Amino acid sequence: MRTATPTPPAARAPTPAPVPHPWQLRRARTVIHGGGVLAYPTEAVFGLGCDPLNPAAVRRVLALKGRAPAKGLILIAADFSQLAPFLQPIGRALQARVGATWPGPVTWLLPARPWVPGLLRGAHDCLAVRVTAHPAARALCLAAGGALVSTSANPAGRPPARTALAVRRWFGAEVDYVLAGRCGGRARPTEIRDGRSGRVVRPG
Repeated sequence: MRTATPTPPAARAPTPAPVPHPWQLRRARTVIHGGGVLAYPTEAVFGLGCDPLNPAAVRRVLALKGRAPAKGLILIAADFSQLAPFLQPIGRALQARVGATWPGPVTWLLPARPWVPGLLRGAHDCLAVRVTAHPAARALCLAAGGALVSTSANPAGRPPARTALAVRRWFGAEVDYVLAGRCGGRARPTEIRDGRSGRVVRPG
């Protein structure tokens, strides 16, 4: 008698990262509005963040990473309205291309308004921006009331932190607050695309 081959169980979808508790978000908001630097989970790794309109806080982020200011920084947001003040108006075709990837793990280089500081743009006339779909990062932007700086939580040239413990190992008390949580499970940082040419600048 032939024995039936058992059917393998279906692959289980990854459990979505939970939204932080309200008290965590209140603490994070206080740090951001007070000019502090915090770390938080994103789609692939923990990010270092701050209020993008606080030059002293942005400089602290760059110094913690040892990142050259000419490289610029990414801004993340809960929705496009949080990014719009930083960006030049874009045409409908580009709006459609960008909108098809958001919320999601694609960062776009889009023309920045003239007033946007060089600390954010780097040596470019574009700004790297993303509407995130990660529950904790999105909740953080909503709690803060605006877009946030987002750069991987690691000293330049070292592996990015993927846990709150790894953030503390890299930076100790130099980071004012770590929003504990789980990253989104992506193996690589988000893809970066040039909005003008459509070229993939960094594969995801």
